[in-house]
Formats: sequence, structure tokens, C-alpha cells
Amino acid sequence: MEACKIENLYDLSATLAGNYLKQLTYPWEALDHIKDWVLEIGPTLDESIYEKRGDDIWVARSAKIYPTATLIGPLIIGEDTEVRPGAFIRGSAIIGSGCVIGNSTEIKNDIIFDHVQVPHYNYVGDSILGTYSHMGAGSITSNVKSDKTPVVVKYDGEWIDTGRKKFGAMLGDHVEVGCNTVLNPGTVVGRNSTIYPVSMVRGVIPADSIYKNKSEFEIVSKDTSK
Repeated sequence: MEACKIENLYDLSATLAGNYLKQLTYPWEALDHIKDWVLEIGPTLDESIYEKRGDDIWVARSAKIYPTATLIGPLIIGEDTEVRPGAFIRGSAIIGSGCVIGNSTEIKNDIIFDHVQVPHYNYVGDSILGTYSHMGAGSITSNVKSDKTPVVVKYDGEWIDTGRKKFGAMLGDHVEVGCNTVLNPGTVVGRNSTIYPVSMVRGVIPADSIYKNKSEFEIVSKDTSK
């Protein structure tokens, strides 16, 4: 499962969670204690850069937060990040510097590295998004299986039972996700990979790949005789 290891997915210098992630092997192992890490490092942040806004919420002074955005702690928002109108950040989240959290986007229990964009109508839950990754409009992480059983990560004949019922997606650095794509529970996408729009993704996508839908679109003539 080398493709799924933290060291092969992420530049750990591009997140405040770098020291936390260094202690782990696989990124989903971090999901249980994002809240604890925020509460540990939040009070240590440079007060000339970050200000405390309510209970367990630290926001960089250079960040732009629109008045209609909802922020719930524990939460850290980095420098020069923009949180647009109607965004709903539900807590237990570390959002890096230079990010865009878009209108009507919902964030919950995530590590979002620096320079990530989730700019339009996205849901990102129980997930980790690597630096410079981008989710197109309407693309979401589905974080619970329909039968509510624990998520299993399978790749190249190997499998890992994560023991987690909530597990969205792990996107490596520089991943591009096309519009209206669904990343099913337990999806792992390697660095520099691209997901075509309107895709349904499951399992592990290797680094430097292009994921295309297997089905072909078909165009048929209208019956104008009716």
C-alpha cells in the first residue's frame, strides 16, 4: 500500500498539521484526532498573525471571512485564505494558507493543506486535501457507506480495513477533481492526478494518472413524429 502512505501523497511543510502527520503511516489515521491537534497548537500560534475569534477558533488576520460564513471550532484558518458567503465550517478542521472555501461549501473534520481550492458547492468531510489540490464545482466527498460498515481501502491485491465508518477522500498534492464528481468513501488519489468531470470514483487512483469514466456518452435523435 505504498501509494497510500503519507510520505507518498503530501508535502508536509505545506500544513500546520505536518508534525502530527509525520507520526502516522496512512492519512486516514489522522482523522480521529484533528480536533485534539487544533486544540494543542491553536494557543501557540503567533498572535501577530492569528487572532482568536470565539471558542477554539483561530483565524489569520490576513484571511478574508465573509459575514454570512459560519465558523464552528475547533478550527484554524491560515493566512490569505478566503471563506466566501454561505460557507459552513463545522469544526475539527485545519485550513491552510492561500485557500478558497467557496460559497455554500461545507467543511467538517478535515486537514486542508495550503493553496487548496474548494470554491463552489462542495462537501468535504473526514478528508485530507493536499497542497494545490482543487475540487471543481459540485464535487463532493461521500464519507459514509450506504450500509454503514467500516471503510476498506483496496489496491493492487492488497486491502486495509480502516475500522472507520466515516472516511471521505485523501487527495494528494496537485490533484484536480472535475465538476460534479463523487469521491466515494475511502477514495485515495495520488499526487498530480486528474479526475474527469461527472465521475464516480472508488478505491485508489495512482499518482500521475487521469481517471476517466468507463461509459461513453451517446447522442440519439429525437422522435419528432409525436
